[in-house]
Amino acid sequence: MDTAHEIREFLATRRAKITPQRAGLPAFGGGIRRVPGLRREEVALLAGVSIDYYARLERGQLAGASEEVLDALCRALQLDDAERSHLHDLAAAQRRRPARRTARRAKDSVPAGLKRVLESMTGSPAFIRNGRLDILAVNDLGRALYAPLLTTTAPAPVNIARFQFLDPTSRGFFPDWNASVHTTVSLLRTEAGRAPGDAELTGPIGELVTRSDEFRAAWAKHNVRLHHTGRKPFRHPAVGEITLDFDAMQLPGHPEPTLTAYSAEPGTPDHDTLMLLASWAATEQERVDTGS
Repeated sequence: MDTAHEIREFLATRRAKITPQRAGLPAFGGGIRRVPGLRREEVALLAGVSIDYYARLERGQLAGASEEVLDALCRALQLDDAERSHLHDLAAAQRRRPARRTARRAKDSVPAGLKRVLESMTGSPAFIRNGRLDILAVNDLGRALYAPLLTTTAPAPVNIARFQFLDPTSRGFFPDWNASVHTTVSLLRTEAGRAPGDAELTGPIGELVTRSDEFRAAWAKHNVRLHHTGRKPFRHPAVGEITLDFDAMQLPGHPEPTLTAYSAEPGTPDHDTLMLLASWAATEQERVDTGS
């Protein structure tokens, strides 16, 4: 990916989201506004830099910007935590030549100890993924929950984004499909800011841009996000509708993979459905073991 292009598009799309009223400014210069959000001169005013300097920044020239200037831009554009991190990642990527991750496949392997921890989580569906959203490891209940993905005929490793955008069954599995794919694209965009020179990331993104109109439209918005906790609905082919809480955490000593675990409040219908899913999974495993 062209980092300068990514910077230009990110700053322009963030600027378009902020109105003068939201920024606490009068309508700059009066008259009919030709842009949906702030003008460049308004961002420059809010950030405390010259108009010419901000114009250079928005043309993608962040390499020479200090941390103070980046922070001033974050405040002027009212960026959230994910957007702030993304802007700093893009600036850092432009200051250095991104290192090629030739050994990434090896880094994606999950240590045996982490697999044992994952498998010990018998009451919660859980899996470990990388920044590209490849599923690297999954426990038994997670395998049951994500059965529609894990039984796909797509090439390994199973990738959440490929399933969502290229497999028509994903719209049934994710009942709030639009919200789900918005999260997926935002996570990929965040990862692209961290690793702009990673061909193992840009290749799959290029495929999705080419093959999916929905992905292409969402990707062009340049939205990013941090994905730590929340609720996610599913429509499972065996147990029906279920909405689960999730917690996602990076693993100490293993900064790239992320562990995601799902749970349900005891005594709720969703918890009952989760127990039903566990029973279904045990029955399916027994069928495999006995060859019946």
